[in-house]
Amino acid sequence: MLPFNPRELRRMLRRMGIRVEELSNVKSVSIVLDDHEIIIRNPQVSVMTVQGQKIYQIVGGQEEKVEISAESGVVEEITFSDDDIKFVMEQAGVDREVAIRALKEAGGDIAKAIILITEGKLKS
Repeated sequence: MLPFNPRELRRMLRRMGIRVEELSNVKSVSIVLDDHEIIIRNPQVSVMTVQGQKIYQIVGGQEEKVEISAESGVVEEITFSDDDIKFVMEQAGVDREVAIRALKEAGGDIAKAIILITEGKLKS
């Protein structure tokens, strides 16, 4: 880590004309590309203002990919990280398809997906 405490670091950045602000209560961040959209849920977001330009730093959170149809721009499919899928599979003792279906129904919430499977509340 840095040999500075956070307060000293903020002061130094202010002297250099850099302002850092933490955004609180961020629910999700979307990055839209040509063929898909990346949605990051519950991230930590910081905004640095340098010479009038804003730089956004996004850290952590649950990531999911949403595929977009080229012709219509309509959302087709949601995909989740392999780690999330494997974790649900291991914890709930189900195959990949059931884990993905549970994650979709739970909106990407891993704990909720596992609960849906174990309590038998997963829609067919």
